[in-house]
Amino acid sequence: MAMACFLFYAYLTGRVDQSAYILMGIWLLGGFVIQVVVGVLELLSGNKTSGNVFLFFSAFFMLVTALEMIFNYFASMNGWVTGPRLSGWAWLPLAVTLLLWTPAHFKSPLSLLLIVLSLDIAVPLIALMDLQVVTTDWVPVVPGYALLVAGMLGLYTAAALVLNNAYQRMMLPTGTPLALISIPSRDATSPYKY
Repeated sequence: MAMACFLFYAYLTGRVDQSAYILMGIWLLGGFVIQVVVGVLELLSGNKTSGNVFLFFSAFFMLVTALEMIFNYFASMNGWVTGPRLSGWAWLPLAVTLLLWTPAHFKSPLSLLLIVLSLDIAVPLIALMDLQVVTTDWVPVVPGYALLVAGMLGLYTAAALVLNNAYQRMMLPTGTPLALISIPSRDATSPYKY
């Protein structure tokens, strides 16, 4: 996830241009493989929130975006006309889904919640940029830096998970969950239990 965030930061802030699309696509394909495996493992371990988020990100933000970037690279080389608006329509429900799933992360470690909140800034703006609703020159910088923050927090959270597990104690704190929303527990027969 951090790798993808850093790539998009570089692109959105003008550090690389469309000539980097094919390499970005290849790196995202690698990220897809890791995220789909992690998503399945999370679901198998009973963590439905993380499992669904990882599968969601692996499919759309990694696989589809990788294929789109590779296609756009060849389209630019061959003079094929493509427009970003269709991608904007695809990113729009992804942004809404991410926003609607955010409250589930109030039960996650603080560092993970901060990643999601950073993505809550970036993804809707990317959708609006692709839809050409927001077109000013400074707009890509905002999701770019939000993704950089998400990427750095992702690296820290991953390091904390690995080190804390390896040493079986708190080496790097991830922060306690905010759990601002308290919902009464349902029994096992409840139709709301998944």
